[in-house]
Amino acid sequence: METKANVLYDFTAEPGNNELSVREGETITITNQTIGGGWFEARNSRGEAGLVPEDYVEFKQAQPVTSGGNAAPLDLSFFDSHMPTSASTTQVELAQAETPVTPAFSSTSPDEVPGMPNSMMDSEATHGALYKSPILETSNGNDPWAAFDNNASGGFSNDWAAQPEGTETGKNSSNAWHSGGHGHPQAYQGPGAEDDDWDEEWDDVKSSGGYSESEAGEGGAINRGGAHGTSMKIALNKFPGFSKSGPELYLLSKQPAKGTKLPIYTGDMGPLWSYPEAQLDCVVADPKKGTKLYGLKSYIEYQVTPNTTNKPVNHRYKHFDWLYERLVDKFGSAIPIPCLPDKQVTGRFEEEFIKMRMERLQGWMTRMCRHPIVSSSDVFQLFVSYKDEKDWKTGKRRAEKDETVGVMIFSTIEPQGVPDLDLVEVEQKCEQYSRFTKAMDDGVKDLLNVGNEHWKRCTGPLPKEYQRIGKAFQNLSSVFNSSGFEGEATLTDALTAAGKTYEEIAQMVAEQPRKDLHSLMETNNEYKGLLGCFPDTIGVHKAAIEKVKEGDKLVAASKINPTDKTAMTKRVSVMSYALQAEMNHFHSNRIYDYNHVMQQYLEEQVKFYETIAEKLRHAHSQFTTM
Repeated sequence: METKANVLYDFTAEPGNNELSVREGETITITNQTIGGGWFEARNSRGEAGLVPEDYVEFKQAQPVTSGGNAAPLDLSFFDSHMPTSASTTQVELAQAETPVTPAFSSTSPDEVPGMPNSMMDSEATHGALYKSPILETSNGNDPWAAFDNNASGGFSNDWAAQPEGTETGKNSSNAWHSGGHGHPQAYQGPGAEDDDWDEEWDDVKSSGGYSESEAGEGGAINRGGAHGTSMKIALNKFPGFSKSGPELYLLSKQPAKGTKLPIYTGDMGPLWSYPEAQLDCVVADPKKGTKLYGLKSYIEYQVTPNTTNKPVNHRYKHFDWLYERLVDKFGSAIPIPCLPDKQVTGRFEEEFIKMRMERLQGWMTRMCRHPIVSSSDVFQLFVSYKDEKDWKTGKRRAEKDETVGVMIFSTIEPQGVPDLDLVEVEQKCEQYSRFTKAMDDGVKDLLNVGNEHWKRCTGPLPKEYQRIGKAFQNLSSVFNSSGFEGEATLTDALTAAGKTYEEIAQMVAEQPRKDLHSLMETNNEYKGLLGCFPDTIGVHKAAIEKVKEGDKLVAASKINPTDKTAMTKRVSVMSYALQAEMNHFHSNRIYDYNHVMQQYLEEQVKFYETIAEKLRHAHSQFTTM
């Protein structure tokens, strides 16, 4: 039976997936409601047909909806009038025009799409647009905190970081990395090494290799995130039962919790995640160049060795990218997941870039390993310790079909032996963390700006000034030597030595930032990326608080019953405990990281100035005391 329906939100189809692009306000005809998986088959006024998400449309008249044998999702239509207004078509198109799009992973891999030719899968265009969650809004400018601060409804934005300006790094050099299609003989060759089911071109996005002005400036929360830096997507999922993506999906859920329980305990610092006895650690090392399609395409794979098995597994960058997307989908509402190091258009196989990427992947993996919830999750354990290709593919498909994602992750969280919090206390905690993370984000960006300027001075004008001093001393020595006076040899030699000392100091100044400032900048870049996730994560909690505040009005209007209102209050308390546990984890890591990196920075600074002082003392000793 064909039924007319109104389109509630813009939806852009993915090429090759038999989907239909629709616009907000458009009227379409639903031709098949039994597709399942959260999709309807529809036809627009131009006669074009395809699949559209069922929660992006609203029937003009109430109709019974079936979903491929699955239980009908919870009806939350009464919340629609309270949801944040979606961005206009013009704003969305502008954002799409200016911002590269990160492929959204669905439960179907590219090689599993019926009828898609292989040639299409070698094009970035086949990855399509991200599914846009109706609760997400487009923010103004590139400041991740702008839309978050100005969103009175408590919603959160998906435009919290800017695309980096980007510069190529490294010098052209012969490939020092061993080439070959088989990579590491001592490790399993990686998921699909010979027949990979991801497109090779996912690496082909412009990146920034060093500390560019855009990286250190106000241009976004995590410019190192490259294509990821444009959004932390908590996207619409192509799974049954996920008809809404706002916090009300969890607040009013009638379904029993699925997945591993995540306990929260009370410690000296307050609510804490449950930490394992032995912390997971991984080493990312030994990059190798491999080829596919008879050498037509090349890639770099890295060896990942966890301390739990000491058995190395190989992963390409796109595998890290897949892991990042899965972690954001599953935990992004409760745990900030920092973006990966950025992608690269050219120079991907240059030695300098490969070393830099490996270092940053190591930093990202170390941070993920430190988190007790992320590191113990099935998808992360699969990534670091799969047994063979069959094990990888089975685990990959299982992870992509996980239904406990988005806000439903809160249904697995169980605070142990703690009282329920009232709404006022929950809101106070949320505001406190929002102010701190915003202030720290500003402080980190300021330090990056100062560090960037200092780096440029040390590698540019400052060494030249020392060189000019050295040259001036040596020129004066040459003038003195031309006098022919026999008693001044000691003076001219000492002047020449002093000039050479200043030239050596110039070289030291130019090289010093890589010895001390590099680690400090890397740590701050990591924290800039991590802090850039907080507007979205805290935004979920703010949106939930607003929904609970609206509860009394909804009860009065008989939209929900008092039992539902009580359940909402208890569940927003659970969300608050999760946020407190995450902030305590963040603070503990922050104290450790900045203690460590500042000690390292100052130790190198001490060595630097002591070496300069020793050189100057040696130059001083060559002059005769009169």
